Amino acid sequence: MHIARAKQQVKDTIEAYLATDDHGLPLLDTSRQRPVFLVGAPGIGKTAIMAQIASELGIGLVSYSMTHHTRQSALGLPFIEKESYGDFEYEASEYTMSEIIASVYTYMKTTGVERGILFLDEINCVSETLYPSMLQFLQFKTFGRHKVPDGWIIACAGNPPEYNKSVHEFDIVTLDRVKKIVVEPDYEAWKAYALSKDTHPAILTFLDIKKNRFYSVEASLEGKAFVTARGWDDLSDMITVFEKLNKPVDYDLIVQYVQSEPIAREFSAYYDLFNKYREDYRVDEILEGGAIEDVVERAQAAEFDERLSLVGLLLDAISGDVQTIMDATDVLVVVRDDLRAVKVAVQEQGQDTVEELRAVRLRKESKLEMSLATGVLSKAKRLNAERELHALDELILLADTGDTGEAFARVEKEFANKAQGLKDDAAKVEERLARAFEFVEAAFGDQQELLVFTTELTSRTVTARYLAQYGSPSYFAHNEDMILSERQRDLRHRIEELGL
Repeated sequence: MHIARAKQQVKDTIEAYLATDDHGLPLLDTSRQRPVFLVGAPGIGKTAIMAQIASELGIGLVSYSMTHHTRQSALGLPFIEKESYGDFEYEASEYTMSEIIASVYTYMKTTGVERGILFLDEINCVSETLYPSMLQFLQFKTFGRHKVPDGWIIACAGNPPEYNKSVHEFDIVTLDRVKKIVVEPDYEAWKAYALSKDTHPAILTFLDIKKNRFYSVEASLEGKAFVTARGWDDLSDMITVFEKLNKPVDYDLIVQYVQSEPIAREFSAYYDLFNKYREDYRVDEILEGGAIEDVVERAQAAEFDERLSLVGLLLDAISGDVQTIMDATDVLVVVRDDLRAVKVAVQEQGQDTVEELRAVRLRKESKLEMSLATGVLSKAKRLNAERELHALDELILLADTGDTGEAFARVEKEFANKAQGLKDDAAKVEERLARAFEFVEAAFGDQQELLVFTTELTSRTVTARYLAQYGSPSYFAHNEDMILSERQRDLRHRIEELGL
């Protein structure tokens, strides 16, 4: 299965394992909670989805790579303990707690989070001395004499033997004690994730045109040549930083991440073309309603790859506009809910506006610090949490300036102004989106490019949320036309099948 489906399988499994009955007992006995075992080629996102799942479920995550562990570090170090039985005294060997198990307790002590995922990567690459202990761990959730704490779910990952010479193939006895999920590379599944994290548009449009370049592992006389999802992901982040620093993005940089010389050279050439398209097609002028007759003419004469790149540039610009609107909307919605609670405290309970706002801010700041300590807070969620704190700081300053009795009225008025400003900004985005549709129609007519543009707006998470929240006459008009056109094509196809 692809990585997105595997993620849902793992998430559903963990929710089932953590579910309890009315008495607080697990719905599924812990002895029946098989560890999840993800098996798949390197770099397809097995590790990344664990952090995503932990963040989405609000639980902890402790990760370990098993490749560097010895028997002593995993099982604990021996020490001599004096024991007695009646009058008979003797010495016995005991073991310190496993470093892996101890790290879970340390995590709970540091963060206060008592449920989570213990993720062991490369589990089928453990040392020869540790390998026999893995069956005990997978079956009984113990290393040596020390058990994984209640509320912690074991998840593991590993590569198939063809990708790693160190792999021990699990026997049937071991496999019969895990929940094995085989993951295959899939561009469309990765693309949904890539869009959510603002992957560089040059990478997305390149892979849209040449999907078979997304994942590749080949052996040659010079060694392994490979391209992975992780490589594209890391390259995207580096390109973004290099562009901000005005540093050159060239083959020498690209091949460090896309470790296949032919594909690295191919993408390097495409990246240069992509930047040329950025300059030649003047996307900002298109969206601002400038004089673009020459741009329309060039687009009409372009080859399909160039047309698709242009559509990608338009989508990237619109998505950036929309992301700004939705980030502000998310913050405003949270602040609105906070102010509703403050309003009750102020108007019905006689509390002080400033003190109530400060109390809300303190709770949010503590929650953010706790989330940061867990290590599973995404960059986007962190930024939004910091924006919420900044918004509250502005309202606290406003409330603390002037007549105390009118403090909440000033806050309420400022919130209304911000809400109206956000609606005005959304209206400007709709104007830019309408111009984008006008350009695509003028350049390509009712062809595949318009279908791609409309479909991408529907499938991208941020634009889909924007359309649901604010609506868009230009989008809905074209989406209806597209649906009608598809129905007409379907009817025509049926008529042809009937031979009429």
